[in-house]
Amino acid sequence: MGTWNSRGLRGSTLEEFINRTNEKYLEQGLALIQKIPTPITPVRIDKEHRHITLAYFEQRSTVDYIGAVQGIPVCFDAKECNVDTFPLHNIHEHQVTFMEQFEKQGGISFLIIYFSARNQLYYMSFAEIQKFWMRAQEGGRKSIRFDELNPIYFMELKSGCFVPYLDAMQIDLDQRD
Repeated sequence: MGTWNSRGLRGSTLEEFINRTNEKYLEQGLALIQKIPTPITPVRIDKEHRHITLAYFEQRSTVDYIGAVQGIPVCFDAKECNVDTFPLHNIHEHQVTFMEQFEKQGGISFLIIYFSARNQLYYMSFAEIQKFWMRAQEGGRKSIRFDELNPIYFMELKSGCFVPYLDAMQIDLDQRD
């Protein structure tokens, strides 16, 4: 069971960009994507400021977002990385298992990785996640180098807050056919 302590939210900027993107996609009738809250049990509460200062995660979360895009079930997780190497320990085994089961049910699973030092967004398809995950499981490299990523899946941040993952998802779907 993990512990959460109020040291600030890592990834909160990326999450905010994705939430705004999801609102925009909903307004345009393109997608309905919901943020999945992580259930927590508060342990210590600052009653004066009405803040939880210490809590425990009740259960393992699956992914950050789930929903549908034009009738296609979609789930994805958002990750942030401030260097050119993305450590695979940032992806948990239960998340990979969930995404694999989701794909077997006809859904699309992916990661959105924000390389903050480069200000670059990357859509990592489940097939790519699986490739790197299996490499690590078989004793290989336990991280993903920036130069190993497929250039077609880089996304441009649009209008300062728009993460165009539907464009990358379309490329992913086209690659599957």
